[in-house]
Amino acid sequence: MKTMEPESEAELAAILAGAEAPFRVQGGGTRPVGGARDGVPLTTRRLSGITLYEPGALTMVARAGTPLAEIEATLAAEGQRLAFEPMDHRGLLGTSGEPTIGGVFAANVSGPRRIQVGAARDFLLGVRFVDGRGQVIRNGGRVMKNVTGYDLVKLMAGSFGTLGVLTELSFKVLPGAKSAGTVEITGQDDASAITALSRALASPFEVSGAAHLPGGGDGPARTLIRLEGSQGSVAYRAGRLQEALAQFGDLGFDHDGEAVAGIWRDLRDLRRFHGRDGDVWRLSVKPSDAPGIVAALPGSEAIYDWGGGLVWLLVPRGTAPAKIRTPLAETGGHATRIRGEAGGGTFQPLPAPVAALQEGLRRKFDPRGLLNPGLMDGPAQMASD
Repeated sequence: MKTMEPESEAELAAILAGAEAPFRVQGGGTRPVGGARDGVPLTTRRLSGITLYEPGALTMVARAGTPLAEIEATLAAEGQRLAFEPMDHRGLLGTSGEPTIGGVFAANVSGPRRIQVGAARDFLLGVRFVDGRGQVIRNGGRVMKNVTGYDLVKLMAGSFGTLGVLTELSFKVLPGAKSAGTVEITGQDDASAITALSRALASPFEVSGAAHLPGGGDGPARTLIRLEGSQGSVAYRAGRLQEALAQFGDLGFDHDGEAVAGIWRDLRDLRRFHGRDGDVWRLSVKPSDAPGIVAALPGSEAIYDWGGGLVWLLVPRGTAPAKIRTPLAETGGHATRIRGEAGGGTFQPLPAPVAALQEGLRRKFDPRGLLNPGLMDGPAQMASD
């Protein structure tokens, strides 16, 4: 089936206005999402280019198909970055292509630094998109207080292309850190590790990463706490944090820039799960509940991020969604399948009133059901993190 590749917003609007069949909307094609399998492939990758960058104002405007690598390289040249640290799914999912900035915001992709700076949607200032009727809609602007009426900016972040096809985004960026270090505790069980991470996050030492890798065939368990800032500040805060967590055993400190960056890049992209058989799930839970939930799923392997609030699970292929979601039922958590077959629903079912509200929004923006039909049926949860 031929992929539709509009080269302008006007061309995209014309395609959607005259459409008679549904579309499978995608950015760079690096993250296929179960459920949206029907329809003509439609990609935004030709809607590319940075249209405005003001380093002094910490803002950038780019077309949705702009490669993420281009965005990051442009920012790095000015000592700036996307602070929410978006994940690269290619190694985990075995896909190719180029991640795009539109795909990042459409899926609200947020990495380890979310605990300190917020999610991708918190950096989004304005959007342009084409809805299912072929109408071009603009909302928001280039500053945080330039939003009037309905906040469609936040609505589009995490909607996975079911409400409209993003064409241009304006977003906030932040200065990069001059130095970074990782405080590491070795050999902790999951519950003790979460306790240590919670104490670190509650401390005044400005933690920008808090994760736990349980022990296994590749070595003992590692509990990781990241600090960023000036070299002197990072060293001082690391020393104080080691004192505060001394009861958990011997703590190490790594301040080699490349090594620290590699640790958190591997964690962000789930390198531990690359090339391994099985389904991968993403659980959003209360940190104190996380070890018990994982323990209730024998045969699973976990990676804890966000101080335990985010759990990545590798489970045997074909594991029933109910087996994953049942332990979450009493805790208020939710689960999204990232890799695996689509049967049983990719996203967490919603309570009936919320599901009705979501369906109403979809009918408003896409009355003919053209955009990623079936993707969030079940129903599903938007912007789930």
